[in-house]
Amino acid sequence: QVQLVESGGGLVQAGGSLRLSCAASGRTFSRFVIGWFRQAPGKEREFVAAINWSAERTVYADSAKGRFIISRDNAKNTVYLQMNSLQPEDTAIYYCAADSGFCVRYDSRSYDYWGQGTQVTVPS
Repeated sequence: QVQLVESGGGLVQAGGSLRLSCAASGRTFSRFVIGWFRQAPGKEREFVAAINWSAERTVYADSAKGRFIISRDNAKNTVYLQMNSLQPEDTAIYYCAADSGFCVRYDSRSYDYWGQGTQVTVPS
């Protein structure tokens, strides 16, 4: 069992930045692939970024490439999502999730554990 808690969300003006954190407890965190997903009102949950256990492999949604950076500190059991150049369309609840598999995957159904989410709001 892995427990995940997101933090760092908030209200930020367009063009601003936020850093989200995903703190984990429970089973060996370093063995999990960690992904970030988001869900905007009235829309389906979508993939944002993911990172493998060693941080050697990261993948991003097209909407995140060049603006967001995912990283992890296994000593602190924490994964980060640095979000820059935020736009109103980035407004959503952001979730982190843990996948016990070896591959970095985009499909939310591959992830076994989920946090409660943190709200990010970028007003237009």
